[in-house]
Amino acid sequence: MNKYVKILIFVLTCVAIGYLSGQVTQSSIKTWYPDLVKPSFNPPNWIFAPVWGLLYIMMGIAAGLVWSRIDFEREAVRKALIFFVIQLALNSLWSFLFFGLKNPMLAGIEIVLLWLMIYETYIKFGKIDKIAGYLFIPYILWVSFASVLNGSIWWLNR
Repeated sequence: MNKYVKILIFVLTCVAIGYLSGQVTQSSIKTWYPDLVKPSFNPPNWIFAPVWGLLYIMMGIAAGLVWSRIDFEREAVRKALIFFVIQLALNSLWSFLFFGLKNPMLAGIEIVLLWLMIYETYIKFGKIDKIAGYLFIPYILWVSFASVLNGSIWWLNR
């Protein structure tokens, strides 16, 4: 399987997981979320879908680039992709905790674990493929912002 097929597989996987996570948010975006007190820096709702869409594409490209190095660095690639899958699962879990269970506190605790896994994935990816590491920088920055936003929403609505 060539590098571009591996990238496509991961991009499609990430976008599909993002789409499924987004389905959890749909009813809460219209009912529960508008009633929450939000900080002044809360972005408009329309910004989240395009940002996350781009981030899922970048994650998929990064994972595909790493996967394409499996013939040269099998053990490092295997470990890096395990971290990738864990962070992707945690990413999806956050939507369920915040929007599905309507629990910003639990989601806030979980997003710290997510951030740590993203960071570890970034480090592992960067050692295997520099571009893959660089592709994770916007993701870790966005989740850093999302962590502050999550904490602020919890604080304002406790």
